[in-house]
Amino acid sequence: MKRTLIAAFVLLLSSRASAKIGADEAKKLHENLTGVGAEKSGNADGSIPEYTGGLTSPPSAYKAGSGSRVDPFAAEKPSLSVDAKNLASHEAKLSEGTKAMLKKYPGYRLDVYPTHRTAALPKAALDKTATAAVAAHTANDGQSLVDAHAAIPFPIPQTGAEAMWNHLVRYQPACTQVKFSAYFVEPGGRATLASSAEGWIQTPYWQEGSSADANVYFRTRLTYDGPSRRAGEAVLFVDPVDYAQKGRRAYQYLPGQRRVKLAPDLAYDTPNPATAGGSTFDDIYLFNGALDRYDFTLVGKKEIYVPYNAYRAVYQSNPDQLLKAGFLSPDQVRWELHRVWVVDAKLKAGKRHAYSRRTFYLDEDSWTVLLSDEYDARGQLYRVGNALMAPLYDAPSPAADAHAIYDLTSGAYSVNVWPGASGWIRVSACKSESSWAPEALAAAGVR
Repeated sequence: MKRTLIAAFVLLLSSRASAKIGADEAKKLHENLTGVGAEKSGNADGSIPEYTGGLTSPPSAYKAGSGSRVDPFAAEKPSLSVDAKNLASHEAKLSEGTKAMLKKYPGYRLDVYPTHRTAALPKAALDKTATAAVAAHTANDGQSLVDAHAAIPFPIPQTGAEAMWNHLVRYQPACTQVKFSAYFVEPGGRATLASSAEGWIQTPYWQEGSSADANVYFRTRLTYDGPSRRAGEAVLFVDPVDYAQKGRRAYQYLPGQRRVKLAPDLAYDTPNPATAGGSTFDDIYLFNGALDRYDFTLVGKKEIYVPYNAYRAVYQSNPDQLLKAGFLSPDQVRWELHRVWVVDAKLKAGKRHAYSRRTFYLDEDSWTVLLSDEYDARGQLYRVGNALMAPLYDAPSPAADAHAIYDLTSGAYSVNVWPGASGWIRVSACKSESSWAPEALAAAGVR
């Protein structure tokens, strides 16, 4: 009994404490590990290849500045398909959520293609990561990121919170301009435009010598132009590296009220109106925001099928092609075998959230959460998240902004931050600091 209690106490500490790694361990970076801590080598049977630096040159058909990316692997055919009939033989390479989807929907399948490790980061980011590896740590029960800037802070993570911080501050271009849509798909397959927006995303954490607040890792400003009832609405989100000192700042402009207001509820499990309530605010990118409501445990690594190099689904598809009853069209979504870090999150005692437990699957080459499993208060699998990795080979930068949240209870789902055939994600010049003031929302939102 005593040993059991000690083991449980050690496990609890491992989910909350942050420990720096030593210089000797950090030497593994750029040796047998990549600059972000992934294994350089492929797997035993070669189905995951060696990492050779990622995809850093656009295909010849790519139109520079368009923000819409052609599929560099369009000519490839699936190596295999996984469906309910052969699920058992592939079970070891499936997340719990993926297995549940295959069991629930007879027409659902994964078309698995050859694996390409396309995620790439600039050299400066990798150099900074090597320095941060021995200095970065968390404080305030994982709520604060300390001694890290313009780097993946924990390339060799020791705790679940460290791995999740890697996801939160994952590499993104300093400034991007976006145009995207969000849809809600009813169980019968009727797809409704929930919102469409244009805006800017900025990552001051990754900027050197900028006038932007370096204590902010992410901020986004969006103006909605559809559907008509939402036209003119605008939102601004600002997320800090120290949530314990200053939490998320969110602002909202509603045309009917003609004023900008502080909106603290745009976080955690508040239903997201941008997806017609089909997901929560912290379902965006499969997880975002403060870590204070869960205990995060680093489970380890495994090889599983994940949506990867999904350029066709992200940029070439239209709603009729992609949005089918129950799930995104298997004809449009590319899956590959990749190594992922698994992080299990359990709701802390005394904390409230619609999800009692969550499991996250983080791509080893980019630290992006690509799959998530969400459990309800009864401990039953409730929702499943899929993020569609489609790296910005023109930047270069990983990118998995477009994502779907499936509701296993109702059979409905939502897709968000999806550029599709008419939207874009453009690497752009940064906007002035005055453009990020809450007051600027009102000017942007005027109809």
